[in-house]
Amino acid sequence: MGLITGLLTLPLAPVRSTAWLAERIQEQAEAELYDEGAMQEQLMQLEAQHAAGEIDDEELAAAEDALLERLVEARGLGGEERDGRLD
Repeated sequence: MGLITGLLTLPLAPVRSTAWLAERIQEQAEAELYDEGAMQEQLMQLEAQHAAGEIDDEELAAAEDALLERLVEARGLGGEERDGRLD
């Protein structure tokens, strides 16, 4: 970037840095949301809660379905990233 371009776009620096920060936050949130280890841990916690009688069969099934959908989605996203293309 040239000196003139840098000076002319200087007022936009806060906007660019805010957009960059928002992208990093989104990437981190997606990484945590689709972390397979965390999902497996949550499944084990659900089983423990069910065994302790804290949740019933319907709640367990609904929570397991939600976690399994995230797991399938995470594996689908991982495959697209490995292929280098997005569908």
